[in-house]
Amino acid sequence: MTRPSHPVGVLAAPPEPPALAPPLRPRRRWGGGRWRRFLAAYAFLTPWLLGLVVIVLGPMLASLYLSFTRYELIGPAEWIGLDNYQRMLFEDPRWLRSARVTMIYVGLSVPSVLVVSLLLAMFLDKGIRFLSLYRALFYIPSLLGGSVAVAIVWRQVFGEKGIFNAAIGAFGIEHGSWVGDPGTALYTLVVLNTWAFGATLVIFLAGLRQIPHQYYEAATIDGANAWHRFRHITFPYLTPIIFFNGLLTTVHAFQSFTPAYIVSAGTGQPADSMLLYTLYLYQRGFVDFQMGYASAMAWLLLVVLAGITGVAFYSARYWVHYGEDS
Repeated sequence: MTRPSHPVGVLAAPPEPPALAPPLRPRRRWGGGRWRRFLAAYAFLTPWLLGLVVIVLGPMLASLYLSFTRYELIGPAEWIGLDNYQRMLFEDPRWLRSARVTMIYVGLSVPSVLVVSLLLAMFLDKGIRFLSLYRALFYIPSLLGGSVAVAIVWRQVFGEKGIFNAAIGAFGIEHGSWVGDPGTALYTLVVLNTWAFGATLVIFLAGLRQIPHQYYEAATIDGANAWHRFRHITFPYLTPIIFFNGLLTTVHAFQSFTPAYIVSAGTGQPADSMLLYTLYLYQRGFVDFQMGYASAMAWLLLVVLAGITGVAFYSARYWVHYGEDS
């Protein structure tokens, strides 16, 4: 007699059922209907794809190639390697002045736009009457701020016999042309950029409307003053909006061209005090016809903006608070 393989009195475990193979997914067949939908989708996307390749990617790649060449529109491009970049960074004093002027312009105009628009948005958020009318009136300058007509008017306003001198003259203050003085010309452009704050104001106002009022009521009951409510409630909830507005305003300030071109008559004078980076790029490319050099300037600006954007997104994790972190 054979011995059982398990001890007496202990039942043997039933054998495990065989593993079932996973059900096979039905293979999708590319019938006539799917092909028609596929082709129809790309037929509608074709204009956008053509625009992307012909208008965006094509010129970008062409300008990248031209940045390594000496190209003056007449004649073929001559490959010179990194000479344009070396000349720009180490041998061109006007490029250094334009970079300095642009950094001052960005450093003054971006905080001014953010502070003015945030203060006015907080004022309009108090539930005043005719809010829609005020919001529309404040938004209009953002539509006109970069226009040629406003830049021409701005040059007249801050001219020697302009409205601004007439206004301060009533208080016994005399000054010559503000746009003709190297010490004040750039600040007129900063004021013009700050005046066009409507878009950032509307975004700030929308963000303020999303903050629950119960938090303000609870803070007021606990004895918090206006500064404490702003610091501990308004600012943390608005950090995503501040980040968004700050980044867009910074990029827009680096790309500013029309006001400096019109107010300075395309020269950046007096004493290169209004020679913004884009204006100097325009002079090199479309006045001196040094397209290779201008392309190198454009690509350096792109790299700087990409670096600023990357640093902004990296730093956002330390100070930007979203809904789940608040």
